[in-house]
Amino acid sequence: MSHAPVLLAEAMDALALKDGGVYVDATFGGGGYSREMLARADAHVIAFDRDPDAIARGAELSASAKGKFTLHQGRFGDLSTEDKVDGVVFDLGVSSFQLDEAERGFSFQADADLDMRMEKEGLSAADAVNRLSEGALADLIYQYGEDDDSRRIARAIVQARAAAPITRTLALAKIVEDAVGGRKGARTHPATKTFQALRMLVNDELGELARGLSAAERALKPGGRLVAVSFHSLEDRMVKQFLAARADALGRGSRFMPDLPPNDPSRRAPSFALDRKRATVSSDAETAANPRARSASLRWATRTDAPAWDELEPPALAPRAEAEWARLS
Repeated sequence: MSHAPVLLAEAMDALALKDGGVYVDATFGGGGYSREMLARADAHVIAFDRDPDAIARGAELSASAKGKFTLHQGRFGDLSTEDKVDGVVFDLGVSSFQLDEAERGFSFQADADLDMRMEKEGLSAADAVNRLSEGALADLIYQYGEDDDSRRIARAIVQARAAAPITRTLALAKIVEDAVGGRKGARTHPATKTFQALRMLVNDELGELARGLSAAERALKPGGRLVAVSFHSLEDRMVKQFLAARADALGRGSRFMPDLPPNDPSRRAPSFALDRKRATVSSDAETAANPRARSASLRWATRTDAPAWDELEPPALAPRAEAEWARLS
């Protein structure tokens, strides 16, 4: 089993690694980013991951890095460091290891329990499929999965679970496929977006990203770099808006509002500087070698010396699903 970090060279360039620096790999996963940082600079790397399997995979690097590498089990939304750091990098979404390990239930490439829990604790995707209302499922699949067939899929799920609980990955994939039929010319299976939506809900991925970006803002020293690689539009949009808002010295709530005067109390000092506003995407060669790179998007910014802004609030995209899930939890 292999793990190929996406946009690795571009992420390292964005971090502007230097000897003596301290860098955070907020999503250790297979360790590709951490290993590359250690190889490129005489620096210390602090890594985080919520998945116990990732922590086990990092044991060898912890033992061989001669005190230059520290690995913590925990969510990157709880990221904290004793001293300010020179860079934080996020490789968001599900890791190749989680997809490849059929028993984790993240993929429908093989039959497995419908799980998807990164921490192997709490409610699973099966709980969501079998316990959320039809309306909540439809909203979830439409908003988190960005699937226009969400209502048809939700209706099919509710009808199927009335006969027997849905507990296996292939069973759910078949229900979705039967509900929407084949999608001519589609590059992905029709159940892909439903699985994405469930995974994001089960692991509170948007909430974690909001907390993680704010934590990185607090942890970075002036001149430090925040780098984020995302794999779908919801993540990328949150990163883009977070950095754009905090790089806006005018403090405007809308592009239609006039500039605030310099002495206006609501004007915020920018906590980041954007040297590049457009995202970096994978090359054709990388996409050909690693299909996962097809949807990757990298954004980065440089921390200023201004105070950190207030904690970022995640968007309430599917409030009915989120409320029902919170009650179940």
